[in-house]
Amino acid sequence: MNKVALIFTGGTIAMKVNSKLQGAIPSVTPDEIIATLYQQTDYRNLETFEFSKLPSPSITPEKMYDLKAKIDEYLDNEAYSGVVVVHGTDTLEETAFYLDVVCDHDKPVVVTGSMKNASELGYDGLTNLDASIKVVLSPQSRNKGVLVVMNYQIHAACEVTKTHTLNLDTFKSMEFGPLGIIDDEDVIYYRMQAQRKAYALKRGFNQKVGLIKVYAGMGPEIFDYYITNGYRGIVIEALGRGNVPMNMMDGIKKAREHGLELIITSRALSGRVLDTYGYLGGGKDLIKTGCILGGTLSGPKARILLMLAFENDLDHDQIKHLFI
Repeated sequence: MNKVALIFTGGTIAMKVNSKLQGAIPSVTPDEIIATLYQQTDYRNLETFEFSKLPSPSITPEKMYDLKAKIDEYLDNEAYSGVVVVHGTDTLEETAFYLDVVCDHDKPVVVTGSMKNASELGYDGLTNLDASIKVVLSPQSRNKGVLVVMNYQIHAACEVTKTHTLNLDTFKSMEFGPLGIIDDEDVIYYRMQAQRKAYALKRGFNQKVGLIKVYAGMGPEIFDYYITNGYRGIVIEALGRGNVPMNMMDGIKKAREHGLELIITSRALSGRVLDTYGYLGGGKDLIKTGCILGGTLSGPKARILLMLAFENDLDHDQIKHLFI
């Protein structure tokens, strides 16, 4: 059991600059990437599968669902130690979190990508791929859920986020730091996840979940759109500890009266939401209205979790427990 499956979905790692279009487009095949990797490493235990050629803004929940099914084919095969998913970085954290939530295997699944395309100096695709393979082959990587490996660091899918549009050191676990590192041939774990949850949710999505970012002076009007169009829930990226302008409260109350589940996260990059404030629009007011606090999850990850909750037919109390 030492084979590693490499599932390619597309992304910058498989792109080069097209002189006519003056922009990076899909140009490099998985076989070409692996052939280059073979020239520089001793790996001979890799199997590639081209799942798609999509830039990550085109990865949909349906694609995530199908991707998990393909991953399971390899994980259920005793010949494979684990799977590396090669993905564009823009929505990498969402796909990784989805896979983590529905993960029901002890073998490692690593999601990686590249910040630079194959035409650029400092192309990081091969180094990230090499590091990811080492993580999959490490016995210490079992039972850790889905991992994200970028820039020689190992992150938990539930904790990591993209923080910079250009920097190679863009993926960070803001609250606690990386789980570990890859140093030459060594895979070193420094800590466990702060809170490793086994969600045990079946694959699938109810996509009628919105995501809004709160700003100063925001009013209630946007909630009419979600109510009218049959949405089941909304994730609200609130201010600070989980507070909203008082003018939003009429819209929030109206959405709750129509049965929408409202999850409160923070637009801040780290820290959890809490019902610290009792003023109109504060956390305590939101909880009284029936909103659910989203803990330390980012807005996009909370949306993934709420979509899965609806697909799994969870009621309000069960959803509330899911976000604790």
